[in-house]
Amino acid sequence: MRAYDSDLTPPWKRSAPVPEVAAEPDLVVEEVATGFCGAVIGCEAGTVTLEDRFGKRRVFPLEPRGFLLEGRPVTLVRPSAGPVRPSRTASGSLAVPGARARVARAGRIYVEGRHDAELVERVWGDDLRIEGVVVEYLEGVDDLPAIVAEFGPGPDARLGVLVDHLVPGSKESRIAAEVSDAHTLIVGHPYIDVWEAVKPASVGIPAWPTVPRGQDWKTGVCRALGWPENTGAAWQHILSKVRSYKDLEPSLLGAVEHLIDHVTVGGPAQP
Repeated sequence: MRAYDSDLTPPWKRSAPVPEVAAEPDLVVEEVATGFCGAVIGCEAGTVTLEDRFGKRRVFPLEPRGFLLEGRPVTLVRPSAGPVRPSRTASGSLAVPGARARVARAGRIYVEGRHDAELVERVWGDDLRIEGVVVEYLEGVDDLPAIVAEFGPGPDARLGVLVDHLVPGSKESRIAAEVSDAHTLIVGHPYIDVWEAVKPASVGIPAWPTVPRGQDWKTGVCRALGWPENTGAAWQHILSKVRSYKDLEPSLLGAVEHLIDHVTVGGPAQP
């Protein structure tokens, strides 16, 4: 006698099975019904708590096919007890254990100074190596139009530039407006220096101090906070407090992610 499938739903109407993924801390997912995207910060019986990049938290039920991971539907389940291997990079991206760095792309990301480059490396370094993206610092953007022209961006060699204090009316915004190359993306953050893009709470201060105009900003910060007036040592202290994207302001996070997306569109990196 022929055995029949007890499920009488036609095969073409059945939902394809999706993987079960443990709701481990820092796993970044999107809830299907609301589109809320955030990192897992807690998981109780039947529910998971997510926190987005702005610090907003929401609790969702652990429904089958209830979340998207890297754009694909998954079923979140409560993680088993015991030590869990980190599954995310400092930027919140899915970690790839054992992945080797790729040959560098022709495209580049330029940042203004050494501190900018070190901060980008701190949070996005793993992602950049996997994608084959090199970050270089310029020591200022006064000659940005000439720098872009010398680089010669193209469809397979896109250029992204991160600019400090990119606000309407600033010197930086006027310089950026002189660049009109179709393969160059210039984005920035509103802070005078990238130090301010680190959340004050992460550094252990109530707020970044206001420094009078005409005074060196970094030296003024050290003076106002009672730190030794050694800006190099101060920066190393600040950088040591950055452990992941959660320690950075959203304006910088969005700018860097935008640059990485822009540069990686221009042809695949070579394995």
